[in-house]
Amino acid sequence: MAKGVMTKSVLAKSVLAKPAAVIGKIDFPVADVRRYIEPGPIVLVSSQHRGERNIMTMGWHTVMDFTPSLVGCVIAGGNHSFELIRRSKECVINVPTTALTDTVVGIGNCTGAEVDKFEKFGLTAAAAEKVKAPLIAQCHANFECRLADGRLIDRYNFFIFEVVKAHVARRPKYPRTLHYTGDGIFMVSGKIISRRNLFRPGML
Repeated sequence: MAKGVMTKSVLAKSVLAKPAAVIGKIDFPVADVRRYIEPGPIVLVSSQHRGERNIMTMGWHTVMDFTPSLVGCVIAGGNHSFELIRRSKECVINVPTTALTDTVVGIGNCTGAEVDKFEKFGLTAAAAEKVKAPLIAQCHANFECRLADGRLIDRYNFFIFEVVKAHVARRPKYPRTLHYTGDGIFMVSGKIISRRNLFRPGML
């Protein structure tokens, strides 16, 4: 068996590509890799607790499970929304389109400790069905969330939410959403490519 393992090891070394610098790639700052692997569209997270409400712009989120529908989110401890969400144990994840690009930036540039962002940016707060936090009516989709697991909050500011109610606009089917790459630059979701016929049943 040892001989077989050694053979595979030698084979693996023999097929290694040339160093990155040789194949036309450069060293890249590890702190900036998010420019290439940002997890999804920019969202606006609305929250409310004891009569105070807020909206924050967020790009660090990830789907964690389908049933129940779990979404993980990083919310910085210095963000005004952090305590509102931690104490209320709920929020709404709202998905804006490119029509709200400047609003998305503006919301991220100010703090809810000083202004009511719904009023400042002319956004409509609509009543949710399952949580007290308001929906943002101008967004394409609204996902009402309750805190499902808070064990990683203290260490990583990582909230795990369960989506308990979802609202999505009828059209368009594929909205033009914003994807932040850092340095003030956004990418926009574009051309749709279908390979549905290539997927195995159950893998869609």
